[in-house]
Amino acid sequence: MGVIALFCYHQPTRRFVQNTPSLPYIAMVIMLAALITLVCCGEVRRKAPNNYIVLFIYTSAQALFLAIYASKFAPDEVLLAVGITAAVCLALTLFAFQTKYDFTMMGGILLVCVIILMLFGIVAIFVPGKIINLVYGSLGALIFSIYLIYETQMMMGGKHKYSNSPEEYVFAALNLYLDVVNIFTYILLIIGSSRD
Repeated sequence: MGVIALFCYHQPTRRFVQNTPSLPYIAMVIMLAALITLVCCGEVRRKAPNNYIVLFIYTSAQALFLAIYASKFAPDEVLLAVGITAAVCLALTLFAFQTKYDFTMMGGILLVCVIILMLFGIVAIFVPGKIINLVYGSLGALIFSIYLIYETQMMMGGKHKYSNSPEEYVFAALNLYLDVVNIFTYILLIIGSSRD
């Protein structure tokens, strides 16, 4: 949040980011390298302090990438998106803790939904427009909201059919973080598209 605020409200930083087109690619490469390390290397993911170091590198690069993305929007739009994201995530987390419905069995359905969303995103590249962006943002926010419930219940374990291993706490935290970040980006896309 602090990095995003710096990039949105500090005009010299905002201009620097907008005039340096290679910066998002650098952040993306660092993010991808750290993410692949955490997902594919069980030794790194399960052993402290390596897991904390790689997670810190990932979240720092993700913060930079989000700040670059958010700097393209008006500061009041970003602030509104942060508030809506916080409210949605709090409500969904409370729902995941108290509901009797088991969302941990929805992994396959959610995977199919993300693949469809990805294909829709590819189509949206070639058919730009306000309506396409609103639909794409709405579908993305909905799918990752369900993912947040799914990941929260996976982390909780208990009476749910599936759960994460206690040794996978860094992986569970990474999944929840990615869900919140995706919800934020799609809500920001919805707000930005609706105000154009």
